[in-house]
Amino acid sequence: MSLRDLLLAGILATALPFVFRHAFIGILLWTWIGIMNPHKLAWGFMYNAPVAIIIAIVVLLAVFTTRDRVKLPLTSPLVFTALLLAWTCVTTAFAFFVSESTLQLEKVLKIQLMVFLSAAILYKREHIRLFIWVNVLSLAFYGIKGGLYTIRTAGGGKVWGPPGGFISGNNELALALIMAIPLMYFLWLTTPHTWLKRLMLVAMPLSAISAIGTQSRGALVAMVAMGVVLWWRAPGKLVNLLAISVLAAAVFAFMPQSWHDRMATIESYQDDSSAMGRIIAWQTAINIANDRVTGAGFEMYHRSIRRLYAPQTDDDRFDVSIARAAHSIYFQVLGEHGYIGLVLFLLIWITAWRVAGRLRKQDLNDPDSQWLKHLGGMIQVSLIGWLAGGAFLSLAYWDFPYNMVVMLVVAKRWSVERRSMPEVLPQTPPNNLQRLSIGQRMLWWIRSA
Repeated sequence: MSLRDLLLAGILATALPFVFRHAFIGILLWTWIGIMNPHKLAWGFMYNAPVAIIIAIVVLLAVFTTRDRVKLPLTSPLVFTALLLAWTCVTTAFAFFVSESTLQLEKVLKIQLMVFLSAAILYKREHIRLFIWVNVLSLAFYGIKGGLYTIRTAGGGKVWGPPGGFISGNNELALALIMAIPLMYFLWLTTPHTWLKRLMLVAMPLSAISAIGTQSRGALVAMVAMGVVLWWRAPGKLVNLLAISVLAAAVFAFMPQSWHDRMATIESYQDDSSAMGRIIAWQTAINIANDRVTGAGFEMYHRSIRRLYAPQTDDDRFDVSIARAAHSIYFQVLGEHGYIGLVLFLLIWITAWRVAGRLRKQDLNDPDSQWLKHLGGMIQVSLIGWLAGGAFLSLAYWDFPYNMVVMLVVAKRWSVERRSMPEVLPQTPPNNLQRLSIGQRMLWWIRSA
């Protein structure tokens, strides 16, 4: 038993009773546990504790006891998510290995159930912003930690994610941090608190350094894709191009030769066993989808399936019968659920992009909707990182991208309802802030963050 175990257990024991009155607190707890995995940083009884299941059960019960409204917005991204889930149930029934695929289906359904509950429970502006803060801070912790480690080791040490969960690997953590940086910038733009602005100013560069320190080639591709979008949208393109060039040159000069050698394999992928292994996995997924409308099911990585569908190669470095991951969100869904599953999966992100685009059209002269415009723009940038970096990782069911969908749909609903349900939140500290109790100050900070 460690102090970390006691601290985490104390936080949960204190917060969970409040979930029955305000279910959004349970959503924030679930998001924190799911994205950051703080219990995996403990060393004692909390490490393997069923924390997520306990929170999920409490949230489900709170749906019937909460004082807040619970209403699911039927927007296109959520509709296509629901259709994809329904299709995965069909593909699981026709999977090669039904029992093993059913176990994975249950995990996916649990995650997506909480996604839909989040969309139904979060409706106030303060709920939405707290949801964004929890997602961002959960990843910023690893960004700051990994960035400092990269600086201390002069890029010689490789940054890894937290044990367990979706982002335990270096490649997965890199993509997570890259996707979080635009949301950090959104929070820097919109928070009225100086100390939070400073925190984001520290977190953004350190998260970028941490992503580079993972030595992930997919992260470099995602960063370039996001950088191009940001450069294109920003004014002063020539000045920004010069600044980006100087910054990139500084990074390249700082990183060790081992990092340069690994990044260089992007061009010479034919000579890299890892890159070629990905290509073989992608060809296998295509062969499965061409042969089976429903794909192979969640457990398409068995040796017997590889023997049937993997392409033949004379390269001695590869044994095609060895089960490997899909190494791509697109080929992961294609191999597991066929072309129908892939189309539904892509429609989630296409419609999410469109929702974000509508939020970007908010009038900047309306101070009440400026945050919506910034949110839509930054989530679009994050989606570029997700769609580019995800092409090299098996993260199709990871929580964070679907949490961004939740941010978009609940923000869109708030923008529609705000005239009939006005919210007046303080943008400047009250004159008597110093006279308020600690609890009252925390409430004001939370409402205005």
